[in-house]
Amino acid sequence: MPLHNYQPHFLAMKRTIFFILWTFTCTFSSMACTNLIVGKKASVDGSVMCTYNCDGFGFSGYLFYSPASRHDKGELIAINGWGPSHERRYVHQVEYTYNVVGLMNEKQVTIVETTFDGRLELVNKEGLLDYFSLMQLALQRSSTAREAIKCMVELVAEYGYNSSGESITVCDPNEAWIMEIIGKGAGRTGAVWVALRIPDDCICAHANLSRIRQFPLEQKRSYKSLSSKSLQYINRPEVECVYAEDVITLARELGFFSGKDADFSFRDAYCPLDFENVRYADARVWSFFRHHSDKSEMDKYLPYLNGDFSSYDHLPLWIKPDAPLSIRDLQEDMRDHFEGTALDMTADMTAGPWKMPIRPLPMHFKDSSGIDYFRERPIATQQSGFTMTCQMRSWLPNDVGGVTWFNCDDANMVAYVPLYCCITQVPDCFRPENNPRTEFSFESAFWMNNWVANMVYPRYSMMIGDLRVAQSELENYYFADQDSVLTVIAKMTPTERRNFLNKKSIAYADLMMKRWDKLAKYLIVKYNDQIVRKIDKEGNFLPWGYDTPGYDINFINAFGPATGDRYKLNTVIERRER
Repeated sequence: MPLHNYQPHFLAMKRTIFFILWTFTCTFSSMACTNLIVGKKASVDGSVMCTYNCDGFGFSGYLFYSPASRHDKGELIAINGWGPSHERRYVHQVEYTYNVVGLMNEKQVTIVETTFDGRLELVNKEGLLDYFSLMQLALQRSSTAREAIKCMVELVAEYGYNSSGESITVCDPNEAWIMEIIGKGAGRTGAVWVALRIPDDCICAHANLSRIRQFPLEQKRSYKSLSSKSLQYINRPEVECVYAEDVITLARELGFFSGKDADFSFRDAYCPLDFENVRYADARVWSFFRHHSDKSEMDKYLPYLNGDFSSYDHLPLWIKPDAPLSIRDLQEDMRDHFEGTALDMTADMTAGPWKMPIRPLPMHFKDSSGIDYFRERPIATQQSGFTMTCQMRSWLPNDVGGVTWFNCDDANMVAYVPLYCCITQVPDCFRPENNPRTEFSFESAFWMNNWVANMVYPRYSMMIGDLRVAQSELENYYFADQDSVLTVIAKMTPTERRNFLNKKSIAYADLMMKRWDKLAKYLIVKYNDQIVRKIDKEGNFLPWGYDTPGYDINFINAFGPATGDRYKLNTVIERRER
């Protein structure tokens, strides 16, 4: 299929460009998406890094792609918004739009998000731009993180905003920012928002709960902080905070805040706390921070995660890690199920016979006597459409400096595939037409990954080791190959580099698909009919012989109290003897 036929795609009609946005179904899922963020002095090699698990049932993930293009004066983009009922309206196009691969553009600008909803009465259905439209327009138009923030602010001021509350990560090769935005309600154009530069030596995260509380108010002399009236100064390197000029006054007007300006908290005004949004959202941030800091210090926040806000009513917005992070560290963080913590999802009978870290929806359920229960919500989850870990490197040319490590489905169950931000050809397995929602396809990364994952989930502790072998084999190869890539491209022209990196990205994706096909066929033979087939020293299956794995001891210990005397062997024997 020609590149111009990708969705979103561009159709020239009477000097108007119709921009058809990807139907990003994860918008409608509950408690979806996770971002982890690393400043350049907090990484092992000086990279700025961020991540995205896009979590939502009912859609198949694929790689978004939008080509670089020049546009005629007066061109318009039709914004379709979410769903067929949204009336097509138009945004003015700019002269040049950048190449966008996934959620990173050719300048290594990356924008990812999580939805916190907040006060739903502030959703303005008359606004034109939903959050994903906003992100995509900014990626196409911005060469730095600061430009992207300014672009998004100006777009919502002109065209309106129709999503609920969003936390947005905005990064480039030098800086990482966290921006939070929410509408003003029916009849009010635009949005209120605040954006903070994350210190270079810190890590940050957000996961469906507003994270920005107090922030520095305008300081005209130093420009450390600016209201939107002074947004033209955002490119000054000393600027570290920008915010909507009415972010506090609107909260006062609507009765969300009544204290001193200096005490104003964006989160408390626009996203009030309850147990659910803390446990389902901030617990993910807590677990990430716990991986990279003093565990005993982070465990002081456990009462907060358990709904007791008397000692702590928030997590730190960012922390300094105890050691620099690599992109591989972040990939492992994206596979987290609270293992080794008080919230460990593999450590009690709810994990079943084989320590399964996956739980079905709904998040809440009742027993037959009407008692309410809930389940944990970790970073890694089965309903992910796609996952990415993004690396931006200032010391390299943009086309090779920006790498999105990408795959479809659950981060815990896939191998991350490196894709360069300059590519103009999407690997076949990540194309939208090869990832249908309702039909299995051997050409689909989403369905191949789901095939393997859904074999492993029910017998997790028994089978996950084989998946880890394949996962490590691929990722070890990809990482080892990065140095050779940099060596080979050193003497290439930009055009030669792009062509080479296109071929590399496609080859990486093809290798992943072949390895996962091999893994799927291996698993069905090895674990057929609930046994474990024996193998020889070379890893070949023996023609005869198998092991019977039985149950995990924690499950066995819960077995008796749940079933009474029914399966007690001694009881059965005694009855027969009597």
